[in-house]
Amino acid sequence: MPCDGVECVERGSTRSASLDRSSTRCETPFMAARAEASGAAVKMSFSIHTKVFLTLLLACVLVLSGTQAFVHWSLQRGLVELAAAREHARVEVIGDRLTEIYAREGSWASLRESPRLWLGALLGRDWPAEGRRGRPGDGSRPPPWARRFLGPHHQVDGGEGFIWPPPLALRDEGQDQGAPIEMRLMLLDADGTLVYGRPELLSETRRFALDLDGTRIGELAVIAGPPVAELADLHFVERQGGRLWLIVLAMLALAAALAYPLSSRLIRPVQGFQETARRLAAGDYDARVSVAGGDEIARLGRDINALADALGRNDRARRQWVADISHELRTPIALLRAHLEAMQDGVRPLERAEVDRLLGDVLRLSRLVEDLNDLATTDLGALAYRMQEIDLAELLCEDIDAFRTRFEAAGLALVFDNRLAGRRGAGPVGWAPLHADAGRISQLFGNLLHNSLSYTDPGGGLTVTLDAAPLGGYRITFEDTAPGVPTEDLPRLFDRLYRVDASRSRHTGGAGLGLAIAKNVVLAHGGTIEAHAAEAGGCSIRIELPADRGVRSK
Repeated sequence: MPCDGVECVERGSTRSASLDRSSTRCETPFMAARAEASGAAVKMSFSIHTKVFLTLLLACVLVLSGTQAFVHWSLQRGLVELAAAREHARVEVIGDRLTEIYAREGSWASLRESPRLWLGALLGRDWPAEGRRGRPGDGSRPPPWARRFLGPHHQVDGGEGFIWPPPLALRDEGQDQGAPIEMRLMLLDADGTLVYGRPELLSETRRFALDLDGTRIGELAVIAGPPVAELADLHFVERQGGRLWLIVLAMLALAAALAYPLSSRLIRPVQGFQETARRLAAGDYDARVSVAGGDEIARLGRDINALADALGRNDRARRQWVADISHELRTPIALLRAHLEAMQDGVRPLERAEVDRLLGDVLRLSRLVEDLNDLATTDLGALAYRMQEIDLAELLCEDIDAFRTRFEAAGLALVFDNRLAGRRGAGPVGWAPLHADAGRISQLFGNLLHNSLSYTDPGGGLTVTLDAAPLGGYRITFEDTAPGVPTEDLPRLFDRLYRVDASRSRHTGGAGLGLAIAKNVVLAHGGTIEAHAAEAGGCSIRIELPADRGVRSK
């Protein structure tokens, strides 16, 4: 609506003051939220960076510890298997020696009478003669492990002094290693009589048969010993275990050195998100997040940018909404004030016609306030919907008849086409049952009829069609004649306070709220409403309402 210079300046001042107050109201919650967030940050013991770093480091610790335990177990198992194979090979070699002695002597008698011969068969060399100490490398000196158990010159001449196995070989206390396989062998003849050995130890032995030309000549009994009896093997296991732990510690240090910059790189986009969120909370809706890649963090960044776009649009719509409402309310109030001041000053006479004109302005202002209230309550979902079974066709027919006289007075044709009347099972007059609020549906139809009445050129008309929707329910179409709505303006036709001034006349003083209220009512009933270009040159409003659902009263 045109305005003079003074009015525009005053309007601009009013808008600026409204926006300043809105900005002040936005800053106060943000300051409180920021203070609350700061308090929460103080209470937080670890940052996300620290948590990610510790998580990566803990994962490395678990993996390396598990690997070390598995390798150590595998190494020990391998050594046990190696020791078992080595012992079996030694038993076979000793068995061959004993078999050769039996074949040469014809019995075990000579072996039973000569412990030196028994020890020689076990050691694979001649035992030093009595009174002589063998020299290293001469093939007669016993190995160190044998001297440790038997002494350098043990009693090997027979008699009651020779005990096999030596008692010291079967003691675990104070020993670095168990007795070797040679010290844990006992010999039995073909009848099971001990040649060398101790009867109390036979119950826990493994037996290996000795055969000569297919004839059983005896058995070797092996006393159970430690899995790894060799001292060198034990030292090898200890050294490898220590080295494995050194490798684990080195790998942990390397993992920590790599986890820290990796966690920093992972958290860097989150820090950018945090800064952008703070700017958005402060009202800077132009803040955006730099996005690269296609992972979850990148998708989160795109969502934040979409949120910023939505907040920016909502903020601009809110500012425009406040400015438009201020303008819509200020204009009739300014006219009322001007007329009243003119009457007060005697410029205009205080006549009934002038009072009626002022009353009309007050009524238009009252309708605007009521429309604003209806729109606000429908936006909040606070309207009370009294859902009941109604006849949509009958209700629509009554609303059309109520406007028919006004359409005829404006030189407009009003046609109602009930296409349900000719359908099977539709009732005598096209009965259309619908679970809805009759008052709100009537308000919806009234707004659409009033909109066409206000913005259709004389000589034209409006056609209202009631038909079944393709997917079930009902379709109501309001199609009027010229002037039409530009294609680019059709999506915004249901926005509040939006009017197409270039093609729709504003001589009725409408506030542009009727279609916005109509949209809220349709959505509250679970339906859809769309605007299209009409074939007759005007605008076509298409509504689809489901027949089997409705919104219950709130």
